[in-house]
Amino acid sequence: MAARKPLSPHFSIFLGMHMNDIAVPPANSVGIVSTKYFTFAQPPNSLTLVSGKTLSPVTLAYETYGNLNEKKTNAILILHALSGTAHAAGYHSPHDRDAGWWDDYIGPGKAFDTEKYFVICSNVIGGCNGSTGPSSINPATGKEYALDFPIVTIADMVNAQKHLIDNLGIERLLAVSGGSMGGMQALQWAVSYPDRVKSVIPIATAASLSAQGIAFHEVGRQAIFRDPNFNGGNYYRESPPASGLSLARMIAHITYLSEKSMHEKFGRRLQNSELFRFRFDTEFQVESYLHHKGLKFVERFDANSYLYITKAIDYFDLKAEYNGKLTSAFEHVSADFLVIGFTTDWLYPTVQSREIVNALRVAGKNVAYTEIETDYGHDAFLLPNDRMERDIANFLKRELEKANKESI
Repeated sequence: MAARKPLSPHFSIFLGMHMNDIAVPPANSVGIVSTKYFTFAQPPNSLTLVSGKTLSPVTLAYETYGNLNEKKTNAILILHALSGTAHAAGYHSPHDRDAGWWDDYIGPGKAFDTEKYFVICSNVIGGCNGSTGPSSINPATGKEYALDFPIVTIADMVNAQKHLIDNLGIERLLAVSGGSMGGMQALQWAVSYPDRVKSVIPIATAASLSAQGIAFHEVGRQAIFRDPNFNGGNYYRESPPASGLSLARMIAHITYLSEKSMHEKFGRRLQNSELFRFRFDTEFQVESYLHHKGLKFVERFDANSYLYITKAIDYFDLKAEYNGKLTSAFEHVSADFLVIGFTTDWLYPTVQSREIVNALRVAGKNVAYTEIETDYGHDAFLLPNDRMERDIANFLKRELEKANKESI
């Protein structure tokens, strides 16, 4: 899950300008940024996936903010949620109205302070925003992979990211952090590469998705499968399954909000009338909002990627390889942890955050836990929050001080 956050209030300076004007990003922005691409696993080499299938070649889209210090002790990897991209901060052009999806937290003086840290964010494999996924060209056929693309897991995503980090010459990351599916990737980094991660900040996430979460994903996938334009996934040169993908997003978006936030934002207010029309029109504001979210999502995301990424989230289970014991999964972890949960998040409820914290403590690991009171549900991790920003900033400050002392 990764909803687009509201426009920053600082970005109002962009909106009043003519298209020919050169806009100046806010002082606390990373400014104008560009997406880069790293390709690896060129034939005859390949990336071996958890399923046993292979992928070759593999491209990761990524962005970086700030500068890597001389000792390479200040690198932080940011991990995105379901529909996120490599564009986590800044703007792609002077007239770009949308800052990166975590721009409130990445930049000069922010939680992930780019005057102190070298911040990296990459689009996951299986995605549709520059990294290799089902909409990429299959070199064996010269056509889009579609459903010939192999199933990928969270571990596969992390393994691909490790190749990028190696290419950047970084031996050990100061931190890995993300919310929702990004938090799953952060946990997987700590377990898969314990010697490559100094600290972990998993936010609004879980060690495995609940049955309820899997159920919502399956309903969304079925909406896509049953769209008349789906055509077995081979729709790239035809009309895409826009109705199915839009419906999937509408269903999912309900899970990202809390009942209280929906009530306060919409209540039972009607959209364009004071009286019921007694027709099957879109009458309530909440209906209009969900339709808008669904239509906007279709403009920027691929239906096949939605299938693959939701399946990867469903498969994720840190306990599975350790006889159902999460403590055992963390036994060889060496990182320090800051776990963050939100009180009204019912998709990844705080009981799941506390499960991670308790398992880490039983395993004898250093862990701090922040539970934030909020009305905004799961989407709270994308929105400005003073406590979250302060706790992340203080945690990272301590970790960087330790890393610099260790490097002397």
